Amino acid sequence: MRTLNRLRLPGLAALALTLSSVCMASTELNDATEAELDSIKGLGPSSTARILKAREQGPFKDWADFLKRVKGFKAKGAEHLSGGGLTVNGAPFVPAKDAKAK
Repeated sequence: MRTLNRLRLPGLAALALTLSSVCMASTELNDATEAELDSIKGLGPSSTARILKAREQGPFKDWADFLKRVKGFKAKGAEHLSGGGLTVNGAPFVPAKDAKAK
């Protein structure tokens, strides 16, 4: 019986990790609807409206393009949004100091 329990625990841990990664799905900034953007912690109706207005000019090329075109966002805010699952062209935000180190 103890051997059987030892075998179940790693399987349950793997299942939990898989489910948690599914729950942390990313939201693509260039494709997200107003409701999807509003659901991201740190974004509200006014910031979502600014994003959608800027997106009318064309898709965001990268995070730098997003920060340049949407007022009210700085690197710290982009880092927070990225941590909440927001991506630009599938990429998470990489702070400038981390980008230089790579």
